Amino acid sequence: MSSNERKSISRRALLTKSLAAAAVMASTANATPAEQTRPRQSATGRRRRIPIGLQLYSVRDDCQKNLPGTIEAVAKMGYQGVEFAGYYGRNAKDLRKLLDDNGLKCCGTHTGIDTLLGDNLAKTIEYNKTIGNKYLIVPGLPGKYNSSHQAWLDTAKLFNELAEKVKADGMLVGYHNHSTEFKPMDGEMPWDTFYGNTSKNVVMQLDVGNAIHGGVDPLPYIYRYPGRAITVHVKEFSKKDDKALIGEGDVNWQAFSALCRAVGATEWYIIEHETYAYPPLECVEKCLKNVREKRLLY
Repeated sequence: MSSNERKSISRRALLTKSLAAAAVMASTANATPAEQTRPRQSATGRRRRIPIGLQLYSVRDDCQKNLPGTIEAVAKMGYQGVEFAGYYGRNAKDLRKLLDDNGLKCCGTHTGIDTLLGDNLAKTIEYNKTIGNKYLIVPGLPGKYNSSHQAWLDTAKLFNELAEKVKADGMLVGYHNHSTEFKPMDGEMPWDTFYGNTSKNVVMQLDVGNAIHGGVDPLPYIYRYPGRAITVHVKEFSKKDDKALIGEGDVNWQAFSALCRAVGATEWYIIEHETYAYPPLECVEKCLKNVREKRLLY
């Protein structure tokens, strides 16, 4: 590693730590001295814990073969919710029963943009109401929505309209990044074009690993768009090992967690793992174990 590369990494690490510290300070700025010395608490007097879910795309082959068995296994690992990326031919009532039987919540669905347009929107809302989900997250977009700076501006306007349409049903729409959103287009990151022109009602589902693959430090974006990281994807990144489990790579998860809690308004951490050194179910179990044993998220 060159001297310049080491300096660059050091600067990013310093920025991340500074942002995390600033976030924590901001969260206590209006608190009394006594309140500043103790953790945030819920109405019950206990510190609010952000629940952890699993994006089922991580174990998609297992879901395809045996969805009930996979859901049961995920629940036994200790996950509190699941985010769907497809319903494996199940109707909403059957899916809800499967979740209820295993004590799981639905912490989101990855749903195509077409399911939110025209007559499809009412059907999507009804389905998601039945399964107990309020987070309608678009995981990617066809070219006409993201092929130019103007396309991103038009897409931002569309998401603003969708956010208003689903509000009466207690739902939220959002967008999930890959890496292309962090490649400059007409002098601006598409991520900034989109979130700089959408309302606070549009969820910023930041995927940490994908953003780093795009060449950026994702943590400053939580601070840049406060209150919008309602659900986030906890995905590891490692320069040395592309199969690294959460907690075994380069991400500063404690700083990430501090930002999510202090300024992100995060309601769900959602683990996603897509590169496998072990069978997928074993990988996601190890990821959750690392999170707990290393106290990576709080």
